[in-house]
Amino acid sequence: MNRLHTGFIGTGRIARAMIAGLAEKETIRLYGFDTQQAAIEGIAADYPVEACPSVASIAGKASVIILSVKPYQIESVLEELKAYLNENHLLISVAAGISSEFIRQRTGDAVKVIRVMPNTPAFAGEGMTALSRGAAATDEDVTAAEELFRAIGRTIILDEQLMDAATALSGSGPAYMFHIIASLAEGGVQCGLSRRDAVLLAAQTMYGAAKMALAGSRSPEELIRDVTTPGGTTEAGLKVMDERNVRQILVDTVSAAAARSRELMK
Repeated sequence: MNRLHTGFIGTGRIARAMIAGLAEKETIRLYGFDTQQAAIEGIAADYPVEACPSVASIAGKASVIILSVKPYQIESVLEELKAYLNENHLLISVAAGISSEFIRQRTGDAVKVIRVMPNTPAFAGEGMTALSRGAAATDEDVTAAEELFRAIGRTIILDEQLMDAATALSGSGPAYMFHIIASLAEGGVQCGLSRRDAVLLAAQTMYGAAKMALAGSRSPEELIRDVTTPGGTTEAGLKVMDERNVRQILVDTVSAAAARSRELMK
């Protein structure tokens, strides 16, 4: 990828994680704008980011513009940005529930848009980002977006109709994983472990299990069988999970989050 001038409108948590991941790439020059002056000044102090005074300044300097604002802010940002856009700009939106068509209608048919859903493990360089292509975006645009988000973890390309599901599963998913870690750790505390040791045991176990699942050679169901000895401790624990229908609870959790993502667009 040629030297990219990449600008962030909004410099919250996800933007900061991306900037941290991209800061070491010599091929990319970074710009940022935030309505909170202290936020952009703080990032500019920590990373090689040029603080810009306005949305117009970002559009004038950056060919790739990352819209890292809240969903309720996106329309007003697009209204301000529209006058400064041309066919050379690529807009990448991280706003949950906001479709590429919503953005296109407010910026013009020629503007290229890619919708993405990253997640907070980006802070550890282990993010999961789903990307979907808007109507005017090219293969080259998708490749550029993938390279940007690979700086903070893994990427996957999805049809946009699946982005609500991705939002529910990987976008919101870290909170579910933290809830599970906290719950397992509480079980360890009740069995006599210190909380610090229990969290370490639970979190590292989840991390290791995730790496085994990502290896791709065996399905999660096969990996469960590998750990489970008939009549053993794992089977005793899984029996409780089955009796309480934990699997269905987690399925319903993702479904509820996906429904909420769809509601955000209305």
